[in-house]
Amino acid sequence: MSGLFSPRAWNKIWIYRETFLLGIMNTLKTAVIALLIALMLGIIFGLMATSNRKILKSISRVYVEVIQNTPVLLQMCFLYYALAFSGHSPGIIVTGFLALGIYTGAYMAEVIRAGIESVPKGQFEAAQSQGFGYAGQMFYIIIPQSIKVILPPMTNVIVNMIKNTSCLYIVGGADLLSLTYSFVTGENTGGSYAPAYIVCGVIFFLICFPLSSFASMWETSLKKRDQKVFQNSTPKEA
Repeated sequence: MSGLFSPRAWNKIWIYRETFLLGIMNTLKTAVIALLIALMLGIIFGLMATSNRKILKSISRVYVEVIQNTPVLLQMCFLYYALAFSGHSPGIIVTGFLALGIYTGAYMAEVIRAGIESVPKGQFEAAQSQGFGYAGQMFYIIIPQSIKVILPPMTNVIVNMIKNTSCLYIVGGADLLSLTYSFVTGENTGGSYAPAYIVCGVIFFLICFPLSSFASMWETSLKKRDQKVFQNSTPKEA
């Protein structure tokens, strides 16, 4: 626990605080762009999973199972090293965008699939009877009703994705954890191991805890509201 109670070590972190600020910005930038990729893939494969075509369902299932059952570190190394040896390396930051986006997209797809399937089948039948095509059913009828089911678990997926940005460390990224490691091993900044990693952990906590708490409270609120609606709709005995 080198320098845990050393004023000099903590002062060194304050002096070089821009290193941690840069790490925060790179982590958030990676997370935002990866989230956009994940949402796009999640919507595409989530809709494929709920379609009436077996081939689309099969493709979606293969994507979800392969991605969810292989480590994100392996996927990141494949994108970075395999493509680098082929002469088409996307670079560290782009590797982070792609790997995290593809990995998180599989979980987003499952969340969206579950949300769509939570809507009663009668809603699909009613939409068809009104002349809506598949796209119209989803856009106007099904997706709006599934939002309340989708958003709380989606928030938890986002929290996990933010934490997974630390995996960029394995390919020498510029995320928060990677820059923290560079700080504790640097020629001028090295030695403050415990304070640096504590600061890194606190930063991740301050970003992730509010999001995860918000998701939990939102989910609890939705359950209470649904229970209240159910109780109000239940006929009372005379």
